[in-house]
Amino acid sequence: MSTSEPTRVACPGSFDPVTNGHLDIIGRASRLYDEVIVAVLINESKHGLFSHTERMEMLAEVTKTLENVRVVVRGLRAVTDFDYELKMAQMNYGLSGLETLFMPTNPLYSFVSSSLIKDVAKWGGDVSAHVPEVVSARLTERISELHPRSAGG
Repeated sequence: MSTSEPTRVACPGSFDPVTNGHLDIIGRASRLYDEVIVAVLINESKHGLFSHTERMEMLAEVTKTLENVRVVVRGLRAVTDFDYELKMAQMNYGLSGLETLFMPTNPLYSFVSSSLIKDVAKWGGDVSAHVPEVVSARLTERISELHPRSAGG
């Protein structure tokens, strides 16, 4: 590989909402690659709490200090993630020769998932330790709109 060409990495995910675990992977990737591209995807099998645009806005806000991040890198929380991602990586390689590198999550965030964050917030739990402050505020607001009695602090 030529050193004159910039290195890029892409990270697809739903990020509904973005968590500190996502940000950990993004930050680590930003130190390894010239450019990190975050791809917020619409997952038809999941009903999103936030719109595609809202997720893009939150990601832009929480990654604004990382100059080489354009859009984010997806981490693997557990073996179940790895099994799915491995199959996807092998298919991508078979179809196009695209190589996939996996970055394991920081153990501090291994249990955190966007789905779990939404569930805890829905029932009034405090998720502020697991998401950026701006995301926590928007999550509380959205939960209050959808479930007026459920929103916690």
